[in-house]
Amino acid sequence: MSQAYFTLLSEQGVLAVKGSDAKKFLQGQITCNLDYVHDNRSSLGARCNPKGRMISNFRVLQVAEGYLLAMDHSLVDLQIEELKKYALFSKSSLSNVSAEWARFGLVDAEATLQALGLELPYESNSVVHLNHLTAVRVSPSLIELWCPVDEASCLTKRLISHGATESDTNIWHLGLISAGIAYITEATSDSFIPQIFNLPALDAVSFKKGCYSGQEIVARMQYLGKLKRHLFRFALNSEDLPAAGTQVFSVDKNNAIGEVIIAALNPAESVVELLAVALEESALQGSVRLGAIDGPELLLLPLPYANNPEEEIKR
Repeated sequence: MSQAYFTLLSEQGVLAVKGSDAKKFLQGQITCNLDYVHDNRSSLGARCNPKGRMISNFRVLQVAEGYLLAMDHSLVDLQIEELKKYALFSKSSLSNVSAEWARFGLVDAEATLQALGLELPYESNSVVHLNHLTAVRVSPSLIELWCPVDEASCLTKRLISHGATESDTNIWHLGLISAGIAYITEATSDSFIPQIFNLPALDAVSFKKGCYSGQEIVARMQYLGKLKRHLFRFALNSEDLPAAGTQVFSVDKNNAIGEVIIAALNPAESVVELLAVALEESALQGSVRLGAIDGPELLLLPLPYANNPEEEIKR
């Protein structure tokens, strides 16, 4: 039986969109379809600029008065200021509620979750609630556990008493990398279209729901474009983590072809795993290096999903 771990997800904040027009307003702003977000299902999604580049990406949950969007802390206030421009004539309110929520990342903690009385389906994006706790399935091994911030200390003790060990965020990041999920930060905002982060394969983009900011560009790429760069998972024979933004190079192209998005140490293998945007041709040929043309080799690892544009447009 695997050891269960938990970590506090303090690097992310929470944006609340509430009010009678919350759904209508958000549907015109984000890539995912809120028709499929309800009490027992969450979704990944993104908000794009008019050129189709992601300003933020997030996980969205439904609450009684509207929706909660968990995204990188650096983007919450920036998104509120931007979204307020479009909410002037909408019966919806925007607020930073990061201080109201404690969010825990659970790794290999199915038994711990069940000991808390939560039976969470294995389907990704599933949600269950019990009293003040909300559990969200991120991947087979990853679970987000939300609670009001004033109950965080008590929940920490309960997690430990039910066999989970408190850890730093490395093990959570390693799980996100295995799941092929990466988040935009302030440094990478306005840099990538959703397809580069494989968001359609993660059910985070709807091509049937209608218009939203940047929708025309995103749809044109899906139907007519040939995307050359994607998010890939790599292993690096090192125990030193490359910083986000470190360039990756193609030996065959003799130039930079992308950058590292997130990296974590895999202690069991004594290697670093990472997600990086890279030229598909070079990644599949095994000619990607870190930091320079003659830098260390990046070994391609599998992702748990496949990019399939023809299937993705049905969502």
